[in-house]
Amino acid sequence: MIELDLRPLIPPERHKLIFENWNDLKPGQTLKIINDHDPKPLYYLFQAEYANQYEWEYELEGPIDWAVKIKKL
Repeated sequence: MIELDLRPLIPPERHKLIFENWNDLKPGQTLKIINDHDPKPLYYLFQAEYANQYEWEYELEGPIDWAVKIKKL
């Protein structure tokens, strides 16, 4: 599992880092992101770009921090 703590990064850097790491994953591997807000926009982006290619699981849902595991299928 790759774990990315996005909280210290400025928003424009976050998606770039997420997708660089996502593209390096092999099927069955997981990317865990930790964020300072609900990454719902990222979820919609995954729905549009990677439908049926991932599993999305919240580990922590606020109110201060969110953690999501995104498994590549």
